[in-house]
Parts: sequence; structure tokens; C-alpha cells
Amino acid sequence: MTNFKRCPWAVSDLAVAYHDREWGVPVHDDRKLFEFLILEGAQAGLSWETILRKRENYRAAFAGFDPAAVARFDRRKLARLMDDPGIVRNRLKIDAAVRNAKAFVKIQDEFGSFDKFIWRFVDDRPLRNRWRSINQVPSRTAQSDAISKELKRRGCGFVGSTICYAFMQAVGMANDHLVTCFRHAEIR
Repeated sequence: MTNFKRCPWAVSDLAVAYHDREWGVPVHDDRKLFEFLILEGAQAGLSWETILRKRENYRAAFAGFDPAAVARFDRRKLARLMDDPGIVRNRLKIDAAVRNAKAFVKIQDEFGSFDKFIWRFVDDRPLRNRWRSINQVPSRTAQSDAISKELKRRGCGFVGSTICYAFMQAVGMANDHLVTCFRHAEIR
């Protein structure tokens, strides 16, 4: 696919693979949604490339991204995570991941799935943006502000509006591939 025009941020082999296969594709699987909630929070202040390189380590460290299992992590497990060089060893981010898992499970109980809860912020259909330049792509929107506010109200951490918008982009709640990118039309 090297002859196709891509979004300008997809430059490394890892980023290209992620861009071409995952980014912006609508996700309705709760475990995958939880994965991106954890990974986007871990990414705060770092490059997405760093998180992509550590993704499989996160999968192993966070019980295959099973929110119910992560919600049961105790202090000993948290201490082991702090010693795990395969993930971002930031106490606040690790603690937030466990709090987020607990909130995630409660949301699943309340709404039947996290999918039903989160997609209602975009009326159950992806936002189809038509950006021509990377400079037009927002870092936050009214929807990400609302998601952030609601997740924080429910006890989540590392869910600021910018993180929530990156989550929305990752799970296809917003198609922010540039119109010149071959994926824009494919996902549409």
C-alpha cells in the first residue's frame, strides 16, 4: 500500500500498520474499547508510537484488557505493574487504569455494554469529518468534552477531553482521516 496517500502522521512501519488497519474503524467490542481507553490514558504526554511499541506488553500486564479482571487488581498487582519495564511505569496512570476498569464494569452493568454508553455521545454513528489538512483536525470537541465530563463524574482518570477525542478517533467515533487519505473513503 505504499502507493496510497496516507495521513501525514503515519510514517513508521508500526504507525502505518495501525493507520491502515485500525485507526478510525468503528469499534463496538467492549474489550477493544477498554483497550483503547487504557492505551489512550497511558499515552498522555508521550508519543502514540511509544504506546504502540508497548501495546503487547500492556495486553499481558492488563489481563488481555479484560475490564472485570483489571477491576480486581490489588495493591500487590499494582506494585508488580510499577516494576514492569514493558509498560509506562507511572503510578497515576496505572492507578487510573484500575479505577477506569471499575467504572467501566459499572457502566456495562448500567447500560448493558460500554459500547451502548459511549456511542450515544455521537448518536450511535461516526462523525464523518472532511479535513483537508492535519491543522484542521481538532484536539477536542463538544462530544469529547461531554465524554470527559461524564467519565470523570464516574470516577475515571486520565480522561481529559483531548484524551477522549483521541479515543474517539481511535475507535472510529470520528473519521479524522484526511480526505486525501485512502482510508477516509474506505471507512466512510
